[in-house]
Amino acid sequence: MKSLPSLFALFIVALMSAAISTPTFSAEFDPELARQTGADTYGMKPYVVAFLKAGPNRSGSDAEKAALQMAHLDNIKRLADEGLLVLAGPFLDKGELRGIYIFNVSDVETARELTQSDPAIQSGSLVMELKPWYGSAALMMVNDLHSKLAKKGI
Repeated sequence: MKSLPSLFALFIVALMSAAISTPTFSAEFDPELARQTGADTYGMKPYVVAFLKAGPNRSGSDAEKAALQMAHLDNIKRLADEGLLVLAGPFLDKGELRGIYIFNVSDVETARELTQSDPAIQSGSLVMELKPWYGSAALMMVNDLHSKLAKKGI
C-alpha cells in the first residue's frame, strides 16, 4: 500500500494535470453577444485593415479640398452605418500615412471594392494599403458606443 505522502503527491499531480488540460472559460461569457458580433471561440474575428496614405493628387483649392474631405467623411459614416466599417480615424502627425480603417469583412478583395466608394480614393487624394487582420470581435460594438460619447456628429 502506498504511503499517505505518496498518495497526496499523486493527488496534487493529478489535480495540476486537470487544471492544465481543462480549458478555462470566462464566467462573463455571453453566447448571444458572441453570436451577434461574429466572435469565434477566442472572442476574435477576421477583419481587413486599410492604411490610408497620401495619394498622388493632393491639388485643388481650399474649397475643393474641404468639399472632398466632407465627402470622404460622409462615406465613412455611410460605411459605418451599414456595419461595414468598424473603426476609422486619422493619424495626428500629418505624415504620408494619413489614417486607418478597419473593415468588417474577411477578405481583401471585398475591402478593395469598399475603398472604391471613397471620393478621396476616387480623386487620387488618398490611396489605401489593405491587410487581412485578426482582432477582437468587441470592435463590432465600437460604433454604438461611440454614438453615446459624441456630442457632435461629423
